[in-house]
Amino acid sequence: MTAYLMVKTLHILSSVLLVGTGFGSAFYLYFVNRSRSIPAIVVVSRLVVRADYWFTTPAAIFQPLSGLWLAHHVGWPWTTPWILAALVLYVLAGVCWLPVVALQLRMRAMAESAHVRNVELPDPYWADAKRWTWLGYPAFIAMLVVYYLMVAKPALALF
Repeated sequence: MTAYLMVKTLHILSSVLLVGTGFGSAFYLYFVNRSRSIPAIVVVSRLVVRADYWFTTPAAIFQPLSGLWLAHHVGWPWTTPWILAALVLYVLAGVCWLPVVALQLRMRAMAESAHVRNVELPDPYWADAKRWTWLGYPAFIAMLVVYYLMVAKPALALF
């Protein structure tokens, strides 16, 4: 297997890992929050934070590096419109994701504290959960469009 095919394969697999882990984590935390079961929220929030560290973060770092390497390798300038659009959307997703990570850490801590003290989750937990949910929408939509751009490589006119 050539270096190009190896990097392309890893690029595709890491994109699936990035989006799949993000969507799966969002799915489980969103629905466990609806249960209002503090023990379940504690377990799921711990796993969501762990998944971000183990899977999402490495994939998020690898994606632009491998994508730009692949583009360079085949001779596409990084200023190619679909590549620029994908990068802008990727940055948008990242701008949404970074506060989500901070929210997840805070939500996990509040859930653990409520569980240990055997009290209800505090109002700030639910406010953070709402922010967490709303930040996920633009990030997920941006990543779906990035997928489209990577696959279709459309001729875009930027100006």
